[in-house]
Amino acid sequence: KDGDVAAFKRRRTTELKHGRVAMYATMGYIVPEYFKFPGYLSPSESLQFSDVPNGLAALDKVPLNGWLQIVLFCGFFEFPTYNSDAAPGDLGWKPLTSSDPDELKRKLNAELANGRLAMIAIM
Repeated sequence: KDGDVAAFKRRRTTELKHGRVAMYATMGYIVPEYFKFPGYLSPSESLQFSDVPNGLAALDKVPLNGWLQIVLFCGFFEFPTYNSDAAPGDLGWKPLTSSDPDELKRKLNAELANGRLAMIAIM
C-alpha cells in the first residue's frame, strides 16, 4: 500500500545498496582500461592481472576460487546489515559526514543521484 513507512525504508535501503554496488562496478569497468596491478591474480594457474581482459570478457578468465573469494568478502560486509533497524545506508561508519544538516542532506542526495546514474551506466 502507498505511504507505508516500512516499505519505503526497505526500498530506500535497497536503492542505496544497489547504487553503491553500481558505483563500484562502474569504477571497476573503467579503471582497468588505464591501470592493472602487476603480478599474479592466480599464481597456481599462472594467471597475471595483465592477462585478464577488460569488461565482461573477464568473467571467464577469473578462476572459480577467485569469484568465491569475492562473494564471501561481500557477504562478510553485507550479512550484518541484513534486516537491520538502522537508517537506510547506515553501515555503522560514516563516509559522508558533516556537522551542518543542510550539507549532510546535500551529500546524501548526491550519493542517491550518483548511485542512480551508476545503475544506468553499468547496464
